[in-house]
Amino acid sequence: MEKVLVIAGIWTMCALCAVFFIRGATAPDERRMNLRRAAPNDVADSAGR
Repeated sequence: MEKVLVIAGIWTMCALCAVFFIRGATAPDERRMNLRRAAPNDVADSAGR
């Protein structure tokens, strides 16, 4: 029974880490929109306009 609990705990930790990694790697839609809007302005600012 102890071995089953250890294996279940390890699988649970792996699953949680995968979920947190995937959620952190994908940006929310609001953040994507802000990055798209900021990109042309940053290029224009760096060109001396």
